[in-house]
Amino acid sequence: MGISYIEKKKIFQMDTENTTYLIGLSPEGYVGHIYYGRRLKGEGSNYLLRMNEAPYTPSVNQREKSSFLDFFPTEYPTGGIGDYRESCLDVRNERGSIGSELFFKSYHIRKGKDGLEGLPASFGSEKDVETLEILCEDSILGLAVTLSYSAFEKCDIITRSVKVKNIGEQHLKLEKVYSACLDMDNKEFEMLTLAGSWARERCIQRGKIRFGKQLVSSVKGESSHQEHPFMALVTEGTAQETGEVYAMNFIYSGNFIAQTEMSQFGNIRMVMGIHSDYFCWNLRPGETFQAPEAVLAYSAEGLGRMTRNFHDFYREHLIRSPYKYGKRPVLINNWEATYFDFDSEKLLGIAREAKKAGIEMLVMDDGWFGKRNFDDSSLGDWTVNEEKITSGLPDLVEKVNKIGLKFGIWFEPEMISPDSELYRKHPDWAIQIAGRCPSQSRAQYVLDLSRPEAADYAYRCVADILNSAPIAYVKWDMNRQLCDIGSSYLDKESQGELLHRYMLGVYRMQERLVQEFPDLLLENCSGGGARFDPGMLYYSPQIWCSDDVDALERLKIQEGTALIYPLSSIGAHVGDCPNHIVGRNTPFETRGHVALAGTFGYELDITKIGEEERGQIPGQVEIYHKYQELVQKGDYYRLASWSMEKPYDCWEVAAKDASCALVTYIQVLAQPNMHSRVIYLRGLEDGGQYRLEGTEEVYSGEELMKCGYLIPSEKGDFRSWLYCFIRCD
Repeated sequence: MGISYIEKKKIFQMDTENTTYLIGLSPEGYVGHIYYGRRLKGEGSNYLLRMNEAPYTPSVNQREKSSFLDFFPTEYPTGGIGDYRESCLDVRNERGSIGSELFFKSYHIRKGKDGLEGLPASFGSEKDVETLEILCEDSILGLAVTLSYSAFEKCDIITRSVKVKNIGEQHLKLEKVYSACLDMDNKEFEMLTLAGSWARERCIQRGKIRFGKQLVSSVKGESSHQEHPFMALVTEGTAQETGEVYAMNFIYSGNFIAQTEMSQFGNIRMVMGIHSDYFCWNLRPGETFQAPEAVLAYSAEGLGRMTRNFHDFYREHLIRSPYKYGKRPVLINNWEATYFDFDSEKLLGIAREAKKAGIEMLVMDDGWFGKRNFDDSSLGDWTVNEEKITSGLPDLVEKVNKIGLKFGIWFEPEMISPDSELYRKHPDWAIQIAGRCPSQSRAQYVLDLSRPEAADYAYRCVADILNSAPIAYVKWDMNRQLCDIGSSYLDKESQGELLHRYMLGVYRMQERLVQEFPDLLLENCSGGGARFDPGMLYYSPQIWCSDDVDALERLKIQEGTALIYPLSSIGAHVGDCPNHIVGRNTPFETRGHVALAGTFGYELDITKIGEEERGQIPGQVEIYHKYQELVQKGDYYRLASWSMEKPYDCWEVAAKDASCALVTYIQVLAQPNMHSRVIYLRGLEDGGQYRLEGTEEVYSGEELMKCGYLIPSEKGDFRSWLYCFIRCD
C-alpha cells in the first residue's frame, strides 16, 4: 500500500485500504488523470488517458492540439491554451495576456506530510500518510507548480494542494488558483451539496447533473450560511450503504467554489478552490503562493462509508485540541436568557441555579464590554463595562468559580462598530472602498486584518482579557459577511489579495490564541453556522452549528452537518420554548436528545423555566457524561431521515469495537392508525449478544442488524427515545 511510480508505464499509483488513485504522463509531459475508485489489486494502466484516440496527442498531431486539450483528462488544467472547460490556474503575464501550460518536470515520494505555511492543513505520522509531489513547469512564464497529494491509508482519504512559485523574471498575476480537479467519465451522476440560510444551514440537496456548469460557492468572505465548501457526485440510487460517492471538502474558511461541469462529450470535471471572483495575487520573481488543501473521499459503500471516513479523518488528522477526546464541560450560555440585559447579579443567579442542576460552565455572551447595550456599538472596545460587571471581570470569574462553575466568554474580534472609540481613532482600519460610504450589517464594519497593526490590536485585546482571569472557554463569533472590498493598507496593485489576506489574518490570530492558551476550549461561530468548515476545525474542536436551537429544525441542520463532520464538533444546545426563532414548542426531553448528538449545553434562563423542565436537567447532564466518549469516538450511522420525507428521524453511534450502540429515535409527526416501526442497527457483531440497557431484553447483533428492532407506537408529535444496546456475552 502507499504511493509508487511505475516507470515503464509512467504512472503514479496511490493506494489506501479501499481505494486507488492513478495519474499518468503523456509523451509530451502533460499530467493526466487516469482513475479514482475501488482499490486495484495490481498495477494500473494508462489506457484511460485515451492518447490513441483521434485527434491524438500534440506530438503526433500538432494541428489539433486544442481538440486534444479540450478532451484530455487533465490532472490540473490551465487556462488560455485550448482547454475550454473550467481551468484551475489562470496566470496573467506582464504584457497582460492569460495563458499557461504545465509540463511534468520531476517528482518526490516520501512518508509523512508537511503542513501548509499560514494555512490550516491535515497532518499525520509517517505510519499514517505518504505524500507525492509532482513538480510541473511553464518555461515560458518561468512558473513552477507543485501538485501535492497525501494518501491517508486507514481513512481512505486523499488530500490535494497546490504551490505556485515564480522562478522567472516577470511580475505575474495569479487570477485563479484552485486546489483540486477530477476529470472522469460520467456514471449518470447526481450532485449532492449542502445549502441553506441563517438559522437553517447545511440542508442536504441533490439533483441530476446536466450539461454545463453546476456549482456552489461563496463570495461573502466566509464559507457562508447559504452554501458550503463541499460537493459529492453520487451514482443514481446511492443511499447510506449502496452506491458510489466522489466527494470533495475544502480546508478553508473564506471565498470558495465547488463546481461540476459536464462537457460537450459527456465527461465530468469536478473542481474546488478559492473563488476567483475578487481574487488576484501578485507573484513577483522568487515569490510563492500556497493554495489551501482539498480533501477527497471515494466510497463504494454509499454515503455512510463516506461519512465515517470524513469523521475519522477530521478527528485524527485535522483537529488538534486537547478537547478532541477530552471531557468537555456542560455549559449554559446567557444569550437567549438575557440578550444584552444582564449584570453581575443576574449572571451569578444563573450560575447558582446551573450548579444545582449539574451544569459545569457559565458563558457570558455579547454585551459585557464598552457601551454595548444593543448591537449598534462598541465592537473593538474590548474593555469591561463595569456598569454591568460591577466589581470587574476578575471578581465575577472568581465568584462563578467559587459557585463551582468554570467561566467562558464571547468575543467578536474581527469586527469594528462605527460607534466605537476604536473607529473614531482608526476609521481606516475598516474594510472599505475609498470615497464610498461602506455598507453596514448588524450596525458594524469588518476590521482589515491584512493590516498587521489592526490584527495585532484585536488579538491583544482577546489575550489581555484571558490573562486577566481564569477563563476556560472562548466563543469566537463573526456576525457579518464582507463587502466593499477595499483596503487603505494595501497598494492599488494588491487590492485583489485582500480577501485571502483577511483569511490568513484570522488564521494567524487563532493560531496565536491556541499556542498562547493551549488549555483553552475554543468554539468558533459566525452568526451561527456560517463558518462551519474544516479550516475552523483546525483551531477549534467544536463550532456553533446554528443560531436556531429548535429541536425540529436542528434535525435537518445536524443531519447535513454530520454528513461530513464528527458529532463532537457540532455545537448543540437545549433551548427554551416557545423557540425564540420559530416559536415552536417541543418536549424538553426531545430537545435534550437532539443536543446529545453534539457538544451538549443549554441556551435558556434556568432561573425562569418551569420546575418540571428544570428537574430534567440533572438527568440530561448525567446522560451526556455517560455517553460522551461514545459520541466523540464512535461510528455514526444514519438510520432514517425526516428531511427525506420520513415521519421520523433516527441515527446511531456504535463503538468501534462493537461493544455498544446508542440509538436516538425522534417521532416527528404522529400518524393515525400507526403501528410500531422497525429500525435496522449497524456496526454490531453478528455473533454478539446485546442487552437493551434498563431491561432484561437480549438480542443478537445479527437480529438487530438484519431483522431490526421494533420501536413502539406512541401518540404525540416530537416525541423521542434513546436506546442503548450493550454487548453482554
